[in-house]
Amino acid sequence: MSASPRPDAPDTPPDSIRITGMNKWFGQFQVLHDINLTVREGERIVVCGPSGSGKSTLIRCINRLEHHQSGQIVVDDIELNANLKNIHKIRSEVGMVFQHFNLFPHLTILENCTLAPMWVRKMPRAEARDLAMHFLEKVRIPEQADKYPGQLSGGQQQRVAIARSLCMRPKIMLFDEPTSALDPEMIKEVLDTMIALAQEGMTMICVTHEMGFARQVANRVVFMDAGRIVEENAPEAFFHNPQNERTRTFLGQILGH
Repeated sequence: MSASPRPDAPDTPPDSIRITGMNKWFGQFQVLHDINLTVREGERIVVCGPSGSGKSTLIRCINRLEHHQSGQIVVDDIELNANLKNIHKIRSEVGMVFQHFNLFPHLTILENCTLAPMWVRKMPRAEARDLAMHFLEKVRIPEQADKYPGQLSGGQQQRVAIARSLCMRPKIMLFDEPTSALDPEMIKEVLDTMIALAQEGMTMICVTHEMGFARQVANRVVFMDAGRIVEENAPEAFFHNPQNERTRTFLGQILGH
């Protein structure tokens, strides 16, 4: 399906993601309620909220790792539904970095990064290797290319996971609490990598509790609670003038005031 024209805003970037009236159940439990969210090309959205609020489920629905039961999700002008061709197209354009790194332990770092381009994109081995080295340099660990994941620190492994996703040349990157499994001293190196991506204009949705990252990078901060989007706003307004009492309570707990 094609995006609707915006004659009143000719310079507005096109929509990368449109979620309309989306609901999701796990059995009898409704985990997402009437979600409406639009992400424009080049926008960086940070999603925050307490544990169990549906944040990770929301972004997992965007590439069909979880399927929604009602409502509509459109990614890059393709509706996400049970059509396997549509799912494949969307997954080829949407990279995802998880809380745990999900690297193949029996493959070297370079092999982890070249696998998908060779198998999915049918890229020649030499080209895939050059691409992988380009992105390993971008995340500042090209010297680790011939090592195995178990030989790297957690922060290094997460940077490899980011490089691996970038090797598919995605239009959109989804991050599901990418620093929550890391020791505190490793968090900065991963956040610095994500900040560099954001500065290059990558469309991003990041589920995180790293509020400093949200202030520095996000165009909008989305706050979720009990499966609903409670509030969304630009970082300055979100942090300094939250409109919802639940948001104020959350920020008071997480920021310590």
